[in-house]
Amino acid sequence: MDLNYWGLIVGAATFVIIGVFHPIVIKAHYYFGLKSRWWFLAGGIVLSAVALLVRDLVFSILLGVVAFSMFWSVKEIKEQEKRVEKGWFPENPRRKNGGRKLNDNNK
Repeated sequence: MDLNYWGLIVGAATFVIIGVFHPIVIKAHYYFGLKSRWWFLAGGIVLSAVALLVRDLVFSILLGVVAFSMFWSVKEIKEQEKRVEKGWFPENPRRKNGGRKLNDNNK
């Protein structure tokens, strides 16, 4: 009986990729604020296109996983903003306005 390990390898790689993106989102929000979501969106679009062009199936799958992790990070950056407002994560004191737009209430 031949065993196919690729499913387990891709599953483990997906687990690692998702785990790596968690601190990346936290750091991106800390240093760049909400603006960082555009970099995640652009990266997701680029990697999606690259995944379509790569001939190797496993590499294409992994690129797709990274691409969609980047798309999910766009949402998570917004969620991270709420976590910072609740005090669950620190706000970067060196970043003006915490990356948020100024309005009349916080000038």
